[in-house]
Amino acid sequence: MPYIKNKQQAFQAAQQAFVQAEEATSSLQPADEDFGHHLKQAEREIREAEQVIQKALRNASEHQRTELQKFESELEEMKGNLSQY
Repeated sequence: MPYIKNKQQAFQAAQQAFVQAEEATSSLQPADEDFGHHLKQAEREIREAEQVIQKALRNASEHQRTELQKFESELEEMKGNLSQY
């Protein structure tokens, strides 16, 4: 049973990290005086989410793996959007 619990916890951690990265990127306002700081924070959140997702993929179920791969794809899109700044 601990293996299942660890699998679930790893997936939930990856999901949470993805949401945090999503929130950090969606709230960026180029006109904001603290934009540079927020941009760095968004980049950091994306890197952290990528690392957590990679760890979760190691022992993910098939369904979790599909979801994690979607997260990875969306993170790549977020990184592409950040590069326009």
